[in-house]
Amino acid sequence: MNTLAINAYAKNEIDEAVSGASPHQLIIMLYEGAIRFISQAKGHIEAKRVGQKGECISKALGIIDLGLRAALDKSGGGEIAQNLDNLYIYMGNALLYANLEDDIARLEEVSKLLKDLKSAWEAIGKRAPIVALTEVQVKV
Repeated sequence: MNTLAINAYAKNEIDEAVSGASPHQLIIMLYEGAIRFISQAKGHIEAKRVGQKGECISKALGIIDLGLRAALDKSGGGEIAQNLDNLYIYMGNALLYANLEDDIARLEEVSKLLKDLKSAWEAIGKRAPIVALTEVQVKV
């Protein structure tokens, strides 16, 4: 199978998963995507593939900024939303420095934070459905 066919299949699978997902599941998918791109960036740093490292970090930054931060209800979310916003800003800055300095430790720190948040989000989802989230659109 050629690369174009594989990519088209993968994109179709992602599109179907996103279109059938609840807002809660979309947030989990955003966490998973950011974690995946950070992991790939670590591999690219180790292999000294600068361009690919930058692409992966850029995609993780986009997910955090345009997905997770954009989904926050800053007017009604109170202190929790503000704290998450600050944490996402911190993660974004850490990823920028990791990119500039090929700093795997910073990538691992952000990945751990995202994994912790994802776990908490999954635990919340098991207890009660999320009532309202803003619409999330991410181009990956």
